[in-house]
Amino acid sequence: MSVSQPEIQPFGKGTGKLLLATEGCAALSDLEPQAVVELLAEAGFLVLRGFRPSLEDFSGFVKAHSDRVTLDPARSFHGGDVAQKVDAGTQAVGLHLENGNSPFVPDLTWFLCERAASSGSQTTVCDGYRVWDAATEEDRAAFAQDITYSRRVEEAKWKQFVMHQSGGVKKVEDITFEDFRALVSDADSTTLVHLPDGAAHYTYRTPAARTTLFGERLSWANSIFGPSYNYEKPVIAFADGTPLSAGLTDRMKRLTDDLTEDIDWQDGDVALIDNTRVMHGRRAITDTNRTIYNAQSYIRRDLLEAVAS
Repeated sequence: MSVSQPEIQPFGKGTGKLLLATEGCAALSDLEPQAVVELLAEAGFLVLRGFRPSLEDFSGFVKAHSDRVTLDPARSFHGGDVAQKVDAGTQAVGLHLENGNSPFVPDLTWFLCERAASSGSQTTVCDGYRVWDAATEEDRAAFAQDITYSRRVEEAKWKQFVMHQSGGVKKVEDITFEDFRALVSDADSTTLVHLPDGAAHYTYRTPAARTTLFGERLSWANSIFGPSYNYEKPVIAFADGTPLSAGLTDRMKRLTDDLTEDIDWQDGDVALIDNTRVMHGRRAITDTNRTIYNAQSYIRRDLLEAVAS
């Protein structure tokens, strides 16, 4: 990092870290990207406090660590082409990976709290390493096979997503279904069907307990409990077509509830989450004046390689 480093403290009961700004390290741009990524690999998630960045500062911080920024096509951008306002109603949001129920799971999830809530509304985090380690052998055996997510996505939403993912080389009206299909890097894990009304239907196969961005250790990190605020609720099943039993999901819900931690936001806070290891969600919003922005991205390969070496 810079000559003067942030103060680093534990966050919560797991391995999460709190980075506090110091006199000589007062801006996000003072943080050295490789050092940030090394700390993230250990911690799973970071909360950065006291840096109080603008939207532009936040966007620059995201880009400094990312090869590519992705998006949720149901949200609008603010302050450029990185940050999107979190606007998924006011109800509590279940634990999930960002875009974890689709074949386009980003490596990193980012948050900027511009204005903190006066009460409630915390973002929740749950480390999938801790979940998998605490699960019973019976439940780990149940999740030895993959799960699938299946759902329909409206034409306007998938076309907007494809346009952004493709770097804007085509206008939305010129995007074709073949352009969408071309974005799916693993055809064995994803089935795409073009519906008569222009919508797309996909089935995406993925582990519920997965290896992570930084290693081969298994993390129970998925979107089984995740939201569908702007989309049709997906059908979730085991890869052989067997539904997830209520008993199994109830046990995993109780376990994740026990291991979930809250981020009590302060104005200007930033959070960085390893989206292959740590699930996030939200407590019910009790102060609708809160303002939080989200970004999603794929990590710079050189940073990932430097941490792995």
